Amino acid sequence: MKNLKDLFEHQLKDLYSAETQLVEALPKMQKNANDDKLKKAFEKHLKETEGHVKRIEEVCDELGIKPTGEKCKAMEGLVKEAESFLKEDTEKDVRDAGLIAEAQRVEHYEISGYGTAVRYAKELGHDDIAAKLQKTLDEEYKTDNLLTDMAEDRLNRQAKS
Repeated sequence: MKNLKDLFEHQLKDLYSAETQLVEALPKMQKNANDDKLKKAFEKHLKETEGHVKRIEEVCDELGIKPTGEKCKAMEGLVKEAESFLKEDTEKDVRDAGLIAEAQRVEHYEISGYGTAVRYAKELGHDDIAAKLQKTLDEEYKTDNLLTDMAEDRLNRQAKS
């Protein structure tokens, strides 16, 4: 990588890899959730994530690059950590609270990645692309806030008992 453009392209490929890995992981999280609202939240975020994949493909097409070619090792690790958690012997309520924790680790990683990508796009004069990436960033924040609300409103309390 020689300049910000190269770094931006690398970041987009990394985000694409992260999102495609998440498309595979979310159904497992949904299946293992006990709480109906949590299951629905995972289902909704899966649909959003599929949209994120398409959005990155559109952005890469606009830039004339292929989104493939990178493996997001961070997401790979986060997915492995979540899968490891799912192998633990836990009560149903504790599992739901733990699934929220695992999902929020993923969301925080994505928020960081998209925040950086938006800044790079703006710096490079790609305002339309920055707006597309901002839309994804906003959706990631919304999901993170939803998970926080679910945890604080009842799931963490249920796991305490």
